[in-house]
Amino acid sequence: MEKLRIRGGAKLEGKVRISGAKNAALPAMATALLTPEVVQLERLPLVNDILTMQKLLGDLGADVELHPDHSATLQARLIKSCEASYDLVKTMRASVLVMGPLLARMGRARVSLPGGCAIGARPINLHIKGFQALGAKVRIEHGYIEVTTDQLKGAEILFDRITVTGTENLMMAATLASGHTILRNAACEPEVTDLAALLNSMGARIEGGGTSTVHIDGVSELHSTTHCIIPDRIEIGTFLVAGAITNGTLELENVNTSLLESTVGKLRETGVRIDVTDNCLRVSGAKVPVAVDVGTKEYPGFATDMQAQYMTFMTQAHGASVITENIFENRFMHASELIRMGADIKIEGSRAIVRGATPLSGANVIASDLRASASLVLAGLVAHGDTVIDRVYHLDRGYEKIEEKLRSVGACIERLK
Repeated sequence: MEKLRIRGGAKLEGKVRISGAKNAALPAMATALLTPEVVQLERLPLVNDILTMQKLLGDLGADVELHPDHSATLQARLIKSCEASYDLVKTMRASVLVMGPLLARMGRARVSLPGGCAIGARPINLHIKGFQALGAKVRIEHGYIEVTTDQLKGAEILFDRITVTGTENLMMAATLASGHTILRNAACEPEVTDLAALLNSMGARIEGGGTSTVHIDGVSELHSTTHCIIPDRIEIGTFLVAGAITNGTLELENVNTSLLESTVGKLRETGVRIDVTDNCLRVSGAKVPVAVDVGTKEYPGFATDMQAQYMTFMTQAHGASVITENIFENRFMHASELIRMGADIKIEGSRAIVRGATPLSGANVIASDLRASASLVLAGLVAHGDTVIDRVYHLDRGYEKIEEKLRSVGACIERLK
């Protein structure tokens, strides 16, 4: 099992080019199942989750070619299977996104109950209720969900709680349903907006994608398109913290500055300087960052996927901060590893109280999920001595060549086989 070794103390300086958003690319790849024609995607991040989706789509009968220039050609001319097996779905929750397209085009989908990061319950019941509202029959047995229909019919669907993958799954399914569908309390994340734009370029009729109310008029078929994936806002946020926590200066390229206003605003409150230009962010660390509270919220609030990285930063800020996790109930597992490195963190239910600034010391630590991995990398950058991070396969699911990017701006980091 591969590991990362980091020797802390280096001030990061230079330019980093941000990759395409993994969380936008995965549903974009799933849209290929909605049409027999070619879907061309650009700025695709070459991370392990993308490779998992490539394998899953291939098992279903689609041809997926990934190119060195970060583009991909996808075509599902014939779908030979409607089943997503446990072996693939257990490693990546986003595999559930094939349900909507398969149901819409083939009238059937059988998908293993999803896995992915161990960050609390993320039930699929909201997807199921939505499919049933569109006229599908649902059966759950032996760890699989099977949905069938003769023809999906438009309906008004109110999500009991905001769900990003649920919104994406139902939006894809409704594109080929007969009649009009309304999704209420829909997710507003940029990745949902990006998916709606992609589907509309394929001939779908979607209004309000990226707002809390989405209207979809079903069409009989979708066609070929070319689409460029949006930049990864979580990678942007992670590198903003990397520059800030090392008191360095980083220039982030290939950035859509409107995607992470909450993260930029919160870091500025701590004293970090962030300059915005066209498609570029420049971050300069504050010599004495101050502690600032934060609570995670659905977009456009502070992203839960940035909570772990922000917690690491707060260990180096002066004063006490309270970090409240409002999205997932089990997303503080990185805290115990940060404590092993010398952090002063106390967990009280959904709140973490962080007292800084606290010197961190290198240690052997274990990554529990994707964003926890990133938080430990950030801790290693400022810790005294060597930090060795185990289970970095989590990191490889969502960050493209992160050690190479960090090394190019001065970090002392290497991968251990």
